[in-house]
Amino acid sequence: MSPGRPVQHMLSELGFAVTRAGENFEGTASIVPDMCVPGTEHLRTSLLATWADHLSGLLAVTVVAPQVPVTLGLEVHLFSPAPGAGRVRCLGSTLKTGRSIFMASVEFSTEEGDPIAVSTGSFMTAPDPSLRLPTTLSFDGPPPELRLQVPWAERAGCQRPEPGVAVLPRSDDGLNSSNTVNGGLIALVAEEAALSLSPGATLSSLSLRYLRPVRIGPAVATAHARSGLGQVEVRDAGSDDRLSVLATVRYFDQ
Repeated sequence: MSPGRPVQHMLSELGFAVTRAGENFEGTASIVPDMCVPGTEHLRTSLLATWADHLSGLLAVTVVAPQVPVTLGLEVHLFSPAPGAGRVRCLGSTLKTGRSIFMASVEFSTEEGDPIAVSTGSFMTAPDPSLRLPTTLSFDGPPPELRLQVPWAERAGCQRPEPGVAVLPRSDDGLNSSNTVNGGLIALVAEEAALSLSPGATLSSLSLRYLRPVRIGPAVATAHARSGLGQVEVRDAGSDDRLSVLATVRYFDQ
């Protein structure tokens, strides 16, 4: 990378296009095999969480700018295993605008209008007052060019060293506006830890509670599951293994 050249965020390789629709935001993406859970033909639940976080975060920005919103909680619940081809459409709308907390919802569907999943997210302004968003923000733009060429976990550098454990390194192209690991990538490492306990399964539900950011990394996720229900702890290994995220997952019946 040339000195001074801006880092292209890895999420831009997913081809997620966003447009503003009145007070809401709409998003679309084409599913490719590298977005699916390995060994299945189903889109990753963590990618739905990533896109939900993106749309909900944009809605939060319209309220808190120039301050930076940070995610407190994010939930995604699927009606059935996600499709492995076609286009995903999503609509993000505001649920609540308070003095300290902002909440949004996102509905996912196929291009034909069949429901895929629903999501809710909650946000607050970053406690660091020095963090500021750019003075000029553009919410609309040309659709990004889809360039994902390898499985999503491989692209993010996420590995499964043993069953129940997944590790995600901190990388410059995977940070958020607070300069910490992107919340969607945290969803990925939590999902990978959970899926490593049940090969071939996909998640019907993913709920994340963000307790503190992963500033140093790597993010290490440890999962425990029983009877289709799992809990995942994500810790910042470079910051005294502090607990960063607590996730609850459910699996579809295999």
